[in-house]
Formats: sequence, structure tokens, C-alpha cells
Amino acid sequence: MTDQITQQQINQTAWAACDTFRGAVDAGQYKDYILVMLFLKYISDLWNDHLETYRKQYGDDEARIRRRLERERFILPEGASFYDLHAQRNEPNIGELINIALEKIEDANRAKLEGVFRNIDFNSEANLGRPKDRNRRLKNLLEDFAKPALDLRPSRVTEDIIGECYIYLISRFASDAGKKAGEFFTPAPVSRLLAKLAAPKPGNTICDPACGSGSLLIQASQEVGSENFALYGQEVNGATWALARMNMFLHATDAARIEWCDTLNSPALVEADHLQRFDVVLANPPFSLDKWGAEDAAGDQYNRFWRGVPPKSKGDYAFITHMIEIAKRQSGRVAVIVPHGVLFRAGAEGRIRQQLIEENLLDAVVGLPANLFTTTGIPVAILIFDRSREEGGEKADRRDVLFIDASKEFTPGKTQNVMDEAHVAKVLETYATRAEVERYSHRASPEEIAENGFNLNIPRYVDTFEPEDEIDVAAVQKDILRIEAELAEVRAKMAGYLKELGVDA
Repeated sequence: MTDQITQQQINQTAWAACDTFRGAVDAGQYKDYILVMLFLKYISDLWNDHLETYRKQYGDDEARIRRRLERERFILPEGASFYDLHAQRNEPNIGELINIALEKIEDANRAKLEGVFRNIDFNSEANLGRPKDRNRRLKNLLEDFAKPALDLRPSRVTEDIIGECYIYLISRFASDAGKKAGEFFTPAPVSRLLAKLAAPKPGNTICDPACGSGSLLIQASQEVGSENFALYGQEVNGATWALARMNMFLHATDAARIEWCDTLNSPALVEADHLQRFDVVLANPPFSLDKWGAEDAAGDQYNRFWRGVPPKSKGDYAFITHMIEIAKRQSGRVAVIVPHGVLFRAGAEGRIRQQLIEENLLDAVVGLPANLFTTTGIPVAILIFDRSREEGGEKADRRDVLFIDASKEFTPGKTQNVMDEAHVAKVLETYATRAEVERYSHRASPEEIAENGFNLNIPRYVDTFEPEDEIDVAAVQKDILRIEAELAEVRAKMAGYLKELGVDA
């Protein structure tokens, strides 16, 4: 093995470490233990690598070495490193020792890591089993991460590779967890498409108000093309919020502000008495969330639901209107993944949809293939809202809405369909040019949408019907007569054979 570690090597080795839990612990739970251990191993290797460098530079000058270490991205307290825990892997209270080490790390890095480890318990009998089984699993986990292939020193592996390993593991966990816990991850091709459609630019503030493990924010940051951006996120699930925080650190986006809160009922990204506003807002929020807080929405202190209150059993438009309200006036862009019901359901949703269209905010509707997500097999759509279409905005003269039917743009997989680069590129090219392509895309005028009762169901605007080949009835009849003649001939031969054999037909 060369000293440099490859993406494939680290991915395979990290995934193999999951065998410790597989079959005994639910994938939705053991992901937390694996990802926390990866993070601990990363900061421990980084610390040791830098410590070695400083010892070479300063020799026995411990004061200078200590001052340099105090300026590290993460402070690693004495006795709290991965290697300290690995040395104690046979201790009967190893779960408790890991918890103590993580608490020490959190206390030493409170500005960055406060609360990140509070939702995970390495001493949990409910999750990891009785003491004997728990100790065995944790010992195996520590030994797996001590393997040479997971030596994460900067001289062997770049931050990009570590960050991508983290994303890889999250994607595998989402696949294993299925509908039970797959909501914390958006498939990579869909993330790329959504991020590219949102089109973040240098200097932009980017927000995901339902950020899950943060993969969509990371994808958006990679689309900027520079380091000049700011990331913001909100996540309601504490364990998933912790994953998002670690994801940011492993991708060297330490300044990202990820808040643990209920976005719809108590948003934390606020400035003074109003919601913070962003250049780009993108999200894959939970589909048709029940009991999202409709009973309090009419009195919302930020007046987000002035267009109407969505149904209490379907929070889709609650997320959509929140996202639009936090996008900067006359310039902000919103890209959101939604179930198809959002396009055509009537009642309160229909009235909100009509209002958004009449405000000239809706820029495009993109229909995606079915079975792209672990959480659902239904087809979904992307809605793009552009506040530069408002009066005074750069695109105020644009009135049409682009409909794209990309429902057939996929490659079938064993368990999920996948949008390949070519499929994604086709959508992006069509959106960029706003081209009308037969049986694929159409620009609908406000009048056409109004005539359809503000129903955005894509087949109303993009006719994907492909006529079947015309049947030549005369030729078919001729074939039937030929086949019948051949059958009669075969039957006659068979009867002759049976007669020769003395068999009564």
C-alpha cells in the first residue's frame, strides 16, 4: 500500500467497520456511532500530525508547542484522543470512557462543538446491548478505526477525501435505513441538480431550513466556485443536527451556522425582530408533514403565512412560504423538492399556489423520475422561485413559467433509480436556455396557467404522449392466415406420425 490513501480505500474500510453493528443495531442508530468515531479519529490524527511537526520545529520547548496547539482548529484535551480510548478498549466501562472523552472535547471546543455529542450515548444498553455485548462491539469499533487504512493524517489524506467519505457513509446509511431514517439524506445526483438550479454565486449567503445531515449545503457550496460564501442551516432532529455540524467541519466549512430548531414553529436564524434573509434558499423538506403547527400559524410573529395557512396534515406549503419569506427581496432564489400533490391539490394549498403565481415568483417546475429516494418511490418535482422576477428586480419582465418533464431521465438501479450526469445536464441546459423541447419542456404564459385553474400538474403543459405505430390490418390478417395454414400443416403431420405409431388421435 502506498502512503497516500485513496477515496475507495477509506470508503471501503470505514464501511467495513459497520459490520460491528450490522444485524444487531438498527442502521438509523449505528450511523451515529460510526460517524462520531470517524470524526474523533480525524481530529486525533490531525492533532498528532501537527504535534509531531511542532516537536520537530521547537524541540523540547513545550511552552511554544502548547501555544501553537492552542491555535488548532480543534483542541484535543489530554486523555481524550482516539488513541487514548483505543489503549483502553478492553476496559469493562469503555462506553462510559468514550462518553467522558467526547464531553471533554466538547468542553474544550465549546464555540464549535457545544451540544454536538449530547445526543449520542456510547454506554447505551438500549442501542448497543448488555455490557458484555456492548463492550465487544465498542472494542471491535476502536480496532477497526485503528487500522492503517484509516490513518487520516494530512500527509496521507486530504480533507476532501475525508469529507467525501463522510458523505459516502451517510448515503449508505440512508440506503440501509430506508424509509425508517432515510430522510436525513438527499441522493447525490438530486443534490447536484438542485444546487445547480439554485445557482449560488461568490459572495452569496446560502440557507437550507431543513438541512438534515447537511449534504445539500455542502453541494451548494461546491457550486459557488470560490471560498467566498456563507452557509446556514436549520434541523429539527438533534442527532441529525450533530451529523450536519460534523459534516461542515470535515468539509472545512467551520464557519457554517447550523441551528438545532423547529424551522416552522421556532426558527433560530433571526436578526433583531425579523427573519434573516439569504441570497439562495434550497431544501428537501419532509414531504406532507403532519401536525406541523398549523394551529399557531395564523399568529406567526414573522407573518410568514400571510398568503394563507396550509392544511394541518400537509406542511409542504408551510416550508415553501417560509423559504420564500427568507429569500432576499428582488434577488433571492429558492429551489425546493416537493411531492407532486403540491402542484395540483386544491383548497388552502390551491389558493397559496395561485397567490405565488400571481406574484410572478414561480420560475420553473421540473418533474423528476420516480423511485429516486430511499424514503419514497413516488415521483417528485423541483420548484424554482425567483424573487428577481418581482417588480424592481432584474427579471421583472419575465412572465412565463418553464415546465420540464424529466420523469424518464434515469437509469434503473437495483433498489433505486439514478439520474446520471447526462440526465442532469439535459435538465440544466433546458433550464438555462428556457428552450421548448417536444415532449420534454414548455414555457407557459400566465394566461395559460390561469386557464388551467393554476394547476401545475406537468402533463397539462408538456404532452409526453407518444403515438403508437399505425397497425396495418391487412398485413396482420395475412399473417394470421399464414400462421393458421402452417398450424394445419403441422397438425396433419402430427396425425400421420401418431397413426404410424398406432396411437389413436
